[in-house]
Amino acid sequence: FARPSLGRSFAAITTLAVDLVEKENAYEITAELPGIDPNGLEVWVSNNLLTIKGEKQEAKEDKQKEYYVSERRYGSFQRSFQLLQGVDTAKIEASFNNGVLTVNLPKSAGAQESERKIDIKAG
Repeated sequence: FARPSLGRSFAAITTLAVDLVEKENAYEITAELPGIDPNGLEVWVSNNLLTIKGEKQEAKEDKQKEYYVSERRYGSFQRSFQLLQGVDTAKIEASFNNGVLTVNLPKSAGAQESERKIDIKAG
């Protein structure tokens, strides 16, 4: 599992909100990033720290007969997660589909074997 660590947020994107889910064979981090170009995203692991970084650059123009509006929004974000023991960092994968970034953090074979469910006996 990944624990949030200190990260930085600037401009239009105040923080990177994520969902952290533990599955049987992996942990999964998902983040909704509408309007972000996948080429503006970076995901990397260094010293057991997973970092997600991105930048949004949006320009919008609306030309009508009576008026003209031009808006530009820029913002960047970066968030890091300290990885727990048992994450196989060599097999981490990231995908970006329909504005949602998904980072899959597979559990190592040893971590999966060391987990077992404990039955609770009624008194």
